[in-house]
Amino acid sequence: MTSLDLVRQRLSAFAEEEAHGVSPLYEHLSARAADDPEVAGLLTAAPERFAHPTLLLAAAHRLVQAEPFHPLSRYYPSLGGTHGPDDETWPLFREFLLDRADGVRHLVSTRSTQTNEVRRAALLYPALARVAGPVGLLEVGCSAGLLLGLDQYGYRYQTQQAGQLVAGPAKAALGLHCALELAPGAELPKIPRSVKVAAKVGLDRAPADLADEETYVWLEACVWADQPERLRLFGVAATVQRKSPPEFVTGDAVADLGAAAARVPEALPLVVMTSNVLPYLSGAEFVEALRGLGRPLWWLSHEGYGAALEHVLPDRADLRPGVGEAAFGVVGLVRFEDGAVRSARALGRTAPHGQRLTWLP
Repeated sequence: MTSLDLVRQRLSAFAEEEAHGVSPLYEHLSARAADDPEVAGLLTAAPERFAHPTLLLAAAHRLVQAEPFHPLSRYYPSLGGTHGPDDETWPLFREFLLDRADGVRHLVSTRSTQTNEVRRAALLYPALARVAGPVGLLEVGCSAGLLLGLDQYGYRYQTQQAGQLVAGPAKAALGLHCALELAPGAELPKIPRSVKVAAKVGLDRAPADLADEETYVWLEACVWADQPERLRLFGVAATVQRKSPPEFVTGDAVADLGAAAARVPEALPLVVMTSNVLPYLSGAEFVEALRGLGRPLWWLSHEGYGAALEHVLPDRADLRPGVGEAAFGVVGLVRFEDGAVRSARALGRTAPHGQRLTWLP
């Protein structure tokens, strides 16, 4: 069980820092849930490391999926709803969840948020291109492994300096768009037409089987309900993954990291990739696990600074959101050799769902 106070704090912070300006529906619901002990209390059934607002919202989304004609669905664009948040949204949501409290508690106690935000591949691609390939790619906390397909997607980076930069296979089934900006003093990164990935391994405590109908529907529920374009991209990426699935390893991100890394041939440069995973782990323990792998490797991360890069690149206040500033991610690339950090660099600041990348000097 998770404490009610912690859940309410997380709901309030999520509304103010993550959903604000990005998801009107989830900002509205999470802000009000933070002030409602009965609704917030449903999330206390989850273990503390998984008891995040996105889990409660995903559980609600899943239950609305199962009852698509309920009036609440009018506020869910993912289900064809066209209404924005209004005075009726919260009372409907509150009644809907409390009437199904047992179902909500079951979902939050047995599931975890498994966000497959494939647009984040556009944030990782320029960083991976800095590693000479072909590489062996190991994604930790991979869920369905959609980011492991980043070499198969098409990319269009819109820049002020050079117009549109295009990368990826010419006939890619999935195309991703990303605004690419430059921080003061930065130069445009070199974005090659392709990156070479010779081995793909995904490590997760519960790898998501896209062939399982209930698993697939849960992954859809983890997509924010008022962002149907994300849902469309998930569906296309899932189709791509089914044609060329990676190898999955079921295990713990720290304890089983060595076993998963062993699946990547020693002859290939090893790239360990994490994306919005470390809030659920101990960043310090994960870095120690990387040091202990006993082989040269790159760590490619897309995380909040405090969860990841701070452990190898300390004292970078510029990589933390300022007072009143929306949360942002940081793309980092760290080189380990002989268990030691040989280089560590923050490459870019990002919008959380892949829509914008600001390249750093």
